[in-house]
Amino acid sequence: MNARVFLTTPPFTQLNTPYPATAYLKGFLNTKGIDACQADLGIEVTLSLFSGSGLEQLFQEIETREIPNNENTRRIIALKSDYINSIDPVVEFLQGKNPTLAHYICRRNFLPEASRFAQIEEMKQAFGNMGIQDYAKHLATLYLEDLSDLIKECVDSHFGFSRYAEKLGRSANSFDELYHALQQPQTYVDNLLIKTLSGNITKYKPDIVALSIPFPGNLYAGLRCGQWLKKHHPTIKVAMGGGFANTELRSLSDPRVFEFVDFVTLDDGEAPIECLIKYVEGTIGEDELKRTFILRDGKVTYINNQNCGDYKQGQVGTPDYTGLPLDKYISAIEVANPMHSMWSDGRWNKLTMAHGCYWGKCTFCDTSLDYIQRYDPLTASVLCDRMEELIAQTGDSGFHFVDEAAPPALMRALAIEIIRRKLAVTWWANIRFEKSFTRDLCLLLKASGCVAVSGGLEVASDRLLQLIQKGITVAQVARVNKNFSDAGIMVHAYLMYGFPTQTVQETIDSLEMVRQMFAAGVMQSAFWHLFTMTAHSPVGLEPELYKVEKKTSETGTFANNDIPHTDPTGADHELFAHGLKKSLHNYMHGMCLDFPLHKWFDFKVPKTTIPANFISDTLKEPEYAAEKMSAKVIWIGNKPETSIYTKSHKGNQWEMCSLTFYTKQTTHTIKLSDVQGNWLATTLEKFSVNNLKPLTLQDMKDMYESEGFEDFELFISNKPINTLFKVGLLIL
Repeated sequence: MNARVFLTTPPFTQLNTPYPATAYLKGFLNTKGIDACQADLGIEVTLSLFSGSGLEQLFQEIETREIPNNENTRRIIALKSDYINSIDPVVEFLQGKNPTLAHYICRRNFLPEASRFAQIEEMKQAFGNMGIQDYAKHLATLYLEDLSDLIKECVDSHFGFSRYAEKLGRSANSFDELYHALQQPQTYVDNLLIKTLSGNITKYKPDIVALSIPFPGNLYAGLRCGQWLKKHHPTIKVAMGGGFANTELRSLSDPRVFEFVDFVTLDDGEAPIECLIKYVEGTIGEDELKRTFILRDGKVTYINNQNCGDYKQGQVGTPDYTGLPLDKYISAIEVANPMHSMWSDGRWNKLTMAHGCYWGKCTFCDTSLDYIQRYDPLTASVLCDRMEELIAQTGDSGFHFVDEAAPPALMRALAIEIIRRKLAVTWWANIRFEKSFTRDLCLLLKASGCVAVSGGLEVASDRLLQLIQKGITVAQVARVNKNFSDAGIMVHAYLMYGFPTQTVQETIDSLEMVRQMFAAGVMQSAFWHLFTMTAHSPVGLEPELYKVEKKTSETGTFANNDIPHTDPTGADHELFAHGLKKSLHNYMHGMCLDFPLHKWFDFKVPKTTIPANFISDTLKEPEYAAEKMSAKVIWIGNKPETSIYTKSHKGNQWEMCSLTFYTKQTTHTIKLSDVQGNWLATTLEKFSVNNLKPLTLQDMKDMYESEGFEDFELFISNKPINTLFKVGLLIL
């Protein structure tokens, strides 16, 4: 038989775009001619719940229950008809189908308002001159969050838009609590989930259901799906994989998990799912499975056929979103964080430039695992092919590259290919703040449609960055961020506190570095998170080298990744959480940048040891880096307009050449001698981005000297030529 595969993501991951795992796998299965279909149960359940009929049923259910005695819940229930009447147009507005509703929403007399709206007044300054569409999206988001609070209070304590029953899945060393919850009657949202799943099973009639579980927040729902399938469709095989399994379930030994699924796969899904399909079809045996846990004779057994290799990135095909309701995703704006707002506002096609991380040294990272360790980049040509395929398939030209860290050289090649193909795209990626992100490279990236980058500054302390083996310094990050910011590319930084041995002084100094970067305008968005020691990181594997101690040496039978630990030589890190996050919220919105650091904390902290102008002085320092003659010279500008004129001085006359360059926003004119000016005007085209083999600075020097000109280095560094980067002459 030919097995049919149903790929699905259980609730809940995100509302604005499908989590890409099923689209990646469907694209791969297409290359093998395997019949696969997919659904996003999260958006389907969300739209079922947040609809006129869905809210009617919700309020009817609430009437049968004991209502919590709090003012907010009573208020929402009293306004139930207003919620029922407004929900459909609000959801359509957030789906981009009813933009004129923004005017009505912003008048504040259309949406019923409960406790979430209390934050509006205190956030007015943060809104600034936010456009009416964005402001309306934010108000509509608060409205949905009020309803989410009602659901959590009255019918399903597990509920959350992007993390359903997350507490049950997070750091679940034992399966006991999760197993107990799964033995309870289905919750209100569980019933909606099962109804939605049942409809898909009836529609697609699959032989295999593959559950993508990227996060703890959709583990419970995934197991509920498996539980129902086992009971009502026992012939369907159920597989589970994804980010949660890859990091948390590598030492799985609890047989009860297999009451809900038949297989748990690890790491890249292409080879494992192909083997599962062959196994279900009967063409290979059980021992030929790839990176898969099964239950054999009542014992959890891991099978990994070493003769079966993984696929290269160039072989896995283009992600295929067919079957996913791309026009029905909800674009929400929470506002608090510019990068998070961009991430959740609008739908992004997901792609990967390279599998793994080209750096692979950070000591807090899971560098021993395949998804980090095995580096496999694509070519710019293949990437652009896939971008064009996805634009044609989805109608969307926005791309989020979901790499661990996008390689600078590949980003450069991709930008050049995008410009050559004249693709009108918008894209962003996760990076390392490498010194290779020069001014000119950032300008090239911007010209290709790059609008934002995110990267790890982690602990803004050179001692700790060295301990992390990050390969960067704070000063370097500041200079790179300036290059991006000057090019108009938004910078988001991942910040960490609580790394082993981090002192109170280093925490305060790190906050001061962050404050100065926001004040200097070289960072626009950031997020603090508390260091977590994981089992597969260098810190987790050798904690004694970092002077931390594991609280337990026992390996659990279920999830084993986050390791509780103590840091005897460090600060009491959790004390700083509120102050760090509150200060950052203000900095991101240009507020309180002159606020004394100790004011953010309700306990005594030391004064910073960082000079008040450290970042600004760093940015003023000239970077004396002579261009290598092997550097590529790329011209992405328009052909200049030239004119010859005569210049006179003390009775002498000579001819000059004026070159006028027009960009989309500005006009620049430079003046050279007539022969140099004419040479430059005709030579620039030879360095066009459209040339398949880019020329180098040495090639330009050779062309220059072949005309009999001298002192190329002086020519290329003089002021007129040195400002041509503003109009498209880039040295990379």
